[in-house]
Amino acid sequence: MSESDELRRPGRLGSALSELAANAIALVRTRIELAGVELQETTGRVKELLILAICGALLGLFTLLFASMFVIVCFWDSYPLAAVGGVTLFYLALTVAVWVRLRQRVRGGPTPFAATLAELQNDVTSLRNRR
Repeated sequence: MSESDELRRPGRLGSALSELAANAIALVRTRIELAGVELQETTGRVKELLILAICGALLGLFTLLFASMFVIVCFWDSYPLAAVGGVTLFYLALTVAVWVRLRQRVRGGPTPFAATLAELQNDVTSLRNRR
C-alpha cells in the first residue's frame, strides 16, 4: 500500500489534518510571541529616547539660562554685544550637538519587528521549497 493510499483512509487523513492544524497553530503562536517581545523592546526604547530628549532639553535650558545670565552680567559694562553674541553662538552649538546625537540614536536603532519579519520570511521560503 502506498503512502497516498494510507492517507486516503478515513482515520489517517483526519489525523494528518489535525496534526497539520496543530503545527500551524503552534507556528503562528510562536510568531505572535516573538512579535510581542519585539513590541516590548521597541516600546522601551522609544520611552527611553523620549525621556532622554525631554530631560536633556530641560536641563540644558536651565543650564544655558543661568550660564547666559552669568556671562552677560560679567561682560555687560565692557562688551555687551559681544557677550550676548557669544552666548547665542554657544547655545546654537549645543543645540546642534544635541539634535545630531538624538538623530544618531533614532537612526541607529534596530528595525522594529526585524526578527519576526525574518522568521516569517523563513517560513514562507521553507513552505515554497517543499512543493
